[in-house]
This record gives sequence, C-alpha cells and structure tokens, in this order.
Amino acid sequence: MALTAKKKLFADAVMRGKSNRDAAIEAGYSAATASAAGSRLVKDPAVAEYLKKCREATKAPGGEVASSPFDIGRALQYSDPRAFLLATMNDPKTEDKLRVDAAKALMPFMHKKLGEGGKKDARDEEAKKVASRFPTAAPPRLAASGGKKL
Repeated sequence: MALTAKKKLFADAVMRGKSNRDAAIEAGYSAATASAAGSRLVKDPAVAEYLKKCREATKAPGGEVASSPFDIGRALQYSDPRAFLLATMNDPKTEDKLRVDAAKALMPFMHKKLGEGGKKDARDEEAKKVASRFPTAAPPRLAASGGKKL
C-alpha cells in the first residue's frame, strides 16, 4: 500500500519525537482511536520504510541524528511561490509525488484553462485574426489645393 498524505504526516510527527498516539492525533486521526491507529501505522510497511529512509537520511557522518531532513534555508531563498514550485518540480532529489503536486499547483500559472477568457478577450482575438487578413490602408496623401501656401 502506498504512503498516503495522512501516513506521511504521522511519520513526520514520529520523526520529530512525538509518541505514536500524539503523532496520530497530529496527522488527523480521532483522539479516541489514536492509540490504536498509531500502533497500527508504525507496523504499516509503507510507513516503516519511510521512517527507515528518513532515519538514514538524517544520520550525520559521526552517527548522530541530524535535526531535520527539511532544509528551511533552501525553501526561504524563494520569494516568489511560482519560482519555488518550479524549482521543486525540477528538483530530482525531491520525492516524485511532491514533484507532481508542484506541477499541478504550477499549472494555472503557466497555462490558461480553455474558456477561461471572457467575451471581450474572445472578441479581441477574433478581431486580430480578421485584421491580419487584410493589408493596412495607405495613409492619405496631403496636398495643398488651389495654389495657396500653407
């Protein structure tokens, strides 16, 4: 079974040092069943694999565990959400699901939905198409009439 968003929230809370019960509550499970849910989730193969990868990734060369796998400094270097989403989408080190989610969130910034333009936009586009079919008219010639000087 795949690692769902709720399971990932649970695993991230466990990685921050929360108990299974508290992590389950933080992930959105009911407080009444959080203890059982936490116990069940820790044994889930997808969650166990994710926790193992996180623990391996956070180990420093000396064997001690680093503070967090998330690099806040890297995230804060972007002041524009569009640039952040674009960088996340193109980062090969980022988890595939997050890359796809970033691409989905970036889509409205890059492409208009069909029919998203209004009536005036459609009218202007049609006018441009029609106008490009005909050559532009030459400007009128200015000539003095009746021999008078201007």
